[in-house]
Amino acid sequence: MYQFNDQFSKATSQFAEAAASVNRLALENAEKAFGLQLAAISENLNASFAFAGELIDVRDAEDLKAVWPKGIQIARANAERSFGAAQEAFAGTLKTNEAIGSLAKNQFEQAGAQVKAEVEKATKAASKTAK
Repeated sequence: MYQFNDQFSKATSQFAEAAASVNRLALENAEKAFGLQLAAISENLNASFAFAGELIDVRDAEDLKAVWPKGIQIARANAERSFGAAQEAFAGTLKTNEAIGSLAKNQFEQAGAQVKAEVEKATKAASKTAK
């Protein structure tokens, strides 16, 4: 009975360690993705408000014609910045998922090795008692 409890305790401990590692990786990825998006939003807002300040000074159609291309350029830069941040966050998520998959694979391999070792141990013990 004690051997079963010890094995169960070890398995539970390994599972808890793996779950904590997965949670840590996921949280770090979420923090990075949130930081990337927040930085992009901040830069976009700064650029937009700076353009809005220039737009307020427009008094006639000629001034609007002069400012219009800059507004389009700012909108394009904002879209590119947002898209770039999303791509970087997605790439980070893929790397995190690969790390989590690797961690899970290692856990399965360790559990398989432990089960195999226990089976071999039990088989040897059974063959000794049969003799």
